[in-house]
Amino acid sequence: MPTTGPEAVHAGPTHRLLLVAACVLLDNEGRILIGKRPPGRSLAGLWEFPGGKVEQGESPEHALIRELAEELGIDIAPADLSPLTFASHSYPDFHLLMPLFLCKRWRGEATPHEGQELAWVKPTELAAYAMPPADEPLKAVLPSLLR
Repeated sequence: MPTTGPEAVHAGPTHRLLLVAACVLLDNEGRILIGKRPPGRSLAGLWEFPGGKVEQGESPEHALIRELAEELGIDIAPADLSPLTFASHSYPDFHLLMPLFLCKRWRGEATPHEGQELAWVKPTELAAYAMPPADEPLKAVLPSLLR
């Protein structure tokens, strides 16, 4: 018999929930910006969508605007962020919930401010880039979402 109620939601071990906002920056040529996690950080060497942790009291949009200014030196208006999809993934020590936004307009040129390597890639080329487990499923759905 299927489980219903709270037991169905909490079927696995309880983990701390980590809310991270990320962005698909889409340029005029239809390319997405991804960054390679630098040495010394967890999941170093894997490619990811720019973004970061949502701090207490922040909305995901505010956190994303802050993180993209810090990481890439670009300025994004809240009206230029559109919800696109999300990722939900259990890591050994926490559960990651990551809203993924789309942004086609920003001010400034994206440059690495935290030692990361950057690449502009077509959505169909994402399969060639190793990404963290939470991001992996997004590689298959983004090409159809961005048509």
